[in-house]
Amino acid sequence: MLPNHEGQTVPSVTFKTRQGEEWADITSDELFKGKRVIVFSLPGAYTPTCSATHLPRFNELAPVLKAHGVDDVICLSVNDAFVMNEWGKAQEAENIRLIPDGNGKFTEGMGMLVDKSSLGFGKRSWRYSMLVNDGMVEKMFIEPERDGDPFEVSDADTMLKYLAPDAKPPEPVTIFTKPGCPFCARAKDMLKNAGISFEEISLGKSITSRSLQAVAGASTAPQVFVGGKRVGGSEDLQKWLQDASARGESTASAQ
Repeated sequence: MLPNHEGQTVPSVTFKTRQGEEWADITSDELFKGKRVIVFSLPGAYTPTCSATHLPRFNELAPVLKAHGVDDVICLSVNDAFVMNEWGKAQEAENIRLIPDGNGKFTEGMGMLVDKSSLGFGKRSWRYSMLVNDGMVEKMFIEPERDGDPFEVSDADTMLKYLAPDAKPPEPVTIFTKPGCPFCARAKDMLKNAGISFEEISLGKSITSRSLQAVAGASTAPQVFVGGKRVGGSEDLQKWLQDASARGESTASAQ
């Protein structure tokens, strides 16, 4: 059985990271001492569940988690620094910190190092998440031990529910844009300045103005959707943000 480390301190290790073109050692103390940190650990960068769901949702909810007393959100995997850095760029994971546990020392110390040799992976991390308070594990969510890649309890929404049971997760925001469109750039700036993460869909060969007309009932860009409902263009978005501010909603709830 995989161990639950609640009430215990995290392993003291040194992570080999890359910052720009230089190697940089980061210790457990630097990551956790005097801080409240969420860690989610997964089998590997670029793998299906990790790329499609686990990391993106933590990146999306990170601002909400930080609004409820979390200092940092860390993604940890038994991969090297080069792979983790490139994966973070590909995922546009600007709200979380990706830490490579290349030799698996931290994962081994947590008792979460498992053998994935049948998949050609070698030793990797079991999927789990935890809340670490000043170096001590406050809460840990470990996926059930069974074949395959279970993903039931280590997700971002489960962590948010533990951290703030009454918190309302942000609704997904999507913006349809056209290359070179100044109104689209303005709309994206408004969302970024409001601290709202969003998915951008740029019109091109596969998605045309005709497609946008069918989806939004309008062929002009930008078109912004929040929680599956159409907000409209840049002026509509500005009004929507102003209304949310007037109601006293936080950035997280405004999403």
